[in-house]
Amino acid sequence: MSLDTPVSSLMTNKRRVGALKSLGIVSVGDALTYYPFRVTDPVPSRALREARIGEAMAFAAVVRSLRVVPMNARRGYRLEAVVDDSAFARTRGMTGALTRLTFFSYKKQYVDWVSMRLREGSHVVIAGTPTEYGGQLQFTHPEIVTIAPSAGNGDGSDADVFVPDSSSLRYDADTVEDGLRRVCRPRPVYHATSRISSEHIHESILGFLHALVDHDNGVASPADAIPDILPEPVRVAKGLMHRAEAFAAIHDPASTAEFARGIDTMRYEEAFVCQTALLQARQHAHHSAAEPCPNVALRDEFIASLPFHLTHGQREVIDDIAADMTRDTPMQRLLQGEVGSGKTVVALAAMLQAVGSGHQAVLVAPTQVLAEQHVATIGKMVAGLRATGDGDRRVAGDAVSDGLFDDPTADEGANDVPVILLTGGMKLAARRRALAVAASGRPCIIVATHAAFSKTFQAPNLALAVIDEQHRFGVEQRESLRGKADKAPHLLVMTATPIPRTAAMTWFGDLDISWLTELPGGRKPIRTFIVPEADGRTMARMFTHVRQRIDVGERAYVVCPRIDADDADADSAGDEADGVGEFGVYDRSDALAREGRVAGGDVRSAGANARVAASSASSGAQTNDDEPQRPPLHSVAEIAERLSALPQFAGVEFATLTGRDDDETKARVMADFASGRTPVLVATTVIEVGVDVPQASCIVIFDADRYGLSQLHQLRGRVGRGGTNSWAFLISRAEPGSPAEQRLQVIQGSLDGAEIAQADLEFRGAGDVLGDAQSGGKSSLKLLRVVKDADMIADARERAGKLLAEDPDLSGEMQLAGAVLDFTRGNETFLTSS
Repeated sequence: MSLDTPVSSLMTNKRRVGALKSLGIVSVGDALTYYPFRVTDPVPSRALREARIGEAMAFAAVVRSLRVVPMNARRGYRLEAVVDDSAFARTRGMTGALTRLTFFSYKKQYVDWVSMRLREGSHVVIAGTPTEYGGQLQFTHPEIVTIAPSAGNGDGSDADVFVPDSSSLRYDADTVEDGLRRVCRPRPVYHATSRISSEHIHESILGFLHALVDHDNGVASPADAIPDILPEPVRVAKGLMHRAEAFAAIHDPASTAEFARGIDTMRYEEAFVCQTALLQARQHAHHSAAEPCPNVALRDEFIASLPFHLTHGQREVIDDIAADMTRDTPMQRLLQGEVGSGKTVVALAAMLQAVGSGHQAVLVAPTQVLAEQHVATIGKMVAGLRATGDGDRRVAGDAVSDGLFDDPTADEGANDVPVILLTGGMKLAARRRALAVAASGRPCIIVATHAAFSKTFQAPNLALAVIDEQHRFGVEQRESLRGKADKAPHLLVMTATPIPRTAAMTWFGDLDISWLTELPGGRKPIRTFIVPEADGRTMARMFTHVRQRIDVGERAYVVCPRIDADDADADSAGDEADGVGEFGVYDRSDALAREGRVAGGDVRSAGANARVAASSASSGAQTNDDEPQRPPLHSVAEIAERLSALPQFAGVEFATLTGRDDDETKARVMADFASGRTPVLVATTVIEVGVDVPQASCIVIFDADRYGLSQLHQLRGRVGRGGTNSWAFLISRAEPGSPAEQRLQVIQGSLDGAEIAQADLEFRGAGDVLGDAQSGGKSSLKLLRVVKDADMIADARERAGKLLAEDPDLSGEMQLAGAVLDFTRGNETFLTSS
């Protein structure tokens, strides 16, 4: 028997095997790493005369009488047992007493089972909370531990050994002492389901643990059955338990302090394995071959043509990227920047360095709208640049005239750098032409959605891959780009979702990290206001203000979480062909905040601050019976109709934009909005990233109290991009003092993305912030917490780095090498729980 042994080979109860499998418990190792989320406080043992109403206690007793009473007023049975604790009370220096144990059930089978355990004359240990009924002490549905008839001669041996008596019944414990120890010690509490209770999960895990270290099976010590993963010097230096001891302390703790020490040990193990895997991945990437891109002439020509000066931060990051790309090993860099900090210019400079060196570059965007916007923006910015490759070879200057650049907004023939659009929603003929250009190996810039990860996309001359909004893509998808070319492409990963440095060190420890903290000149702070929806006067003043801005030639966004009132869910249509949906899925009743397949869905329900476990890659219900039901979420169709009827917007034409709109409609709507023909755009969060209309100065976000902080920060960044004064209005129905209101106050009081990200992590959890549900993988990091365990992560990284410097292949640490391999194979997303 080992940690890899399937639980199905050890259990005869197939229903329980199925229930455990539904929790992800397939092997013994899975069971031992299914950690409890808390441990109960120790239960004191007291005689009945010491009982305190409402306080849990345990005692030993003998059953004096038992009766089953049918309940005439309603179906079912009431079982009453009278027990006497005289013998146990004498050990505590007092006289005995009687009490009644009461059980209710509709099932005769359950009543018969309890009756068998409480037959007259049997010895039992009882644990429960005493109450008073009819002037007598009573325990309702207490826990029962049956004691073997030989209790008086018990030797205190293992409480899990069952001793049959003459009636062939099986007992829970050999002695009263064992029984009391069993119910009084702290007990783990596990996340359970309707198929299996926490008690049965605990029982199963204990059975596996005891069987694994059973001396009768030839196991000399627990350490032989459960080898340690942490290197011995690290474990000793940190004062941690052996892995076998930690599992025992977690699943069968003698005290709460022992439980905490066991959890700390396994948490550090996770940090060490994670950081070792990241550092190894970084080493292996540096050993891969990549195409060097030394020619920066085209890049410099582009920078010189810009109508503005780059910030010092942009210039510095561009130089760092240029140095990385001149090497023959792949660059791996994460570029984090505030909303509007100029990441696109930095990325375009890198792509032009690749094209100017005679290679291809691909920019992967999370949505069709953003991809089309990138194509239009890049097409204008590179207009007139003449790209040359190796040997001064002209770059496919006729790509546009050949119909390969299938973008209606482009000025045909305006530039010599081909910019190719590739999305899953394109017409077949245009898609084939785009794929043909990529497969030909011609130096060009390819802007793609998830279509870049498909098998049909091949780019044999690919030298640079830029991933925009990295948290919309899993690591597995990013890695798939490595197989598109003969050599590994340089990788630039960008995000405007602020990630605290400690979090970035955990998720992206295999990447070099650059920060753009300086906003381009001319950007003015966005003034943010929380507007209670019930405050009609303030709402009217807000709409009057928006109309005034429209009258001077500016634009306004209005954001809603749902498409129309008939939707059971929010805008989840999205770019189906690209495998990505809209952002922010809601259930109409707001009982569910589902994430599932939806890219970047971090809008949460009323219980948004209570996170779904990070290990779950699918959606889950988060309900709170104590919270009142909130009204339905606002929809695009509803709000567009309401606003168009307001006197403030008389004569103003509205446009709507959702993920359900086809590509042609999206392009037309955005063009009309940018031109001012429809100065108010009512949309879902499809506009969250990348949409750039300089004239937009106002954004009104309905149901803002249901969004995550990072998403609100992203949405707010859609305005003020043209140097004008700008405003963000957060329409809220949150109760005063509620967590939702506290989140909005964070957004109102800060424009600092790092500060907002830190608050978002603390409110909602790391997995939600980075969109772990979109990764397609399941994290093995079950205990590590980014915010609270930052120091532990840093320590583990330092020690892992020293270990790898001495033993790069971990040849001297076979158990650690195996754990790192398992982690890398199944958990590339490097997710963490809160």
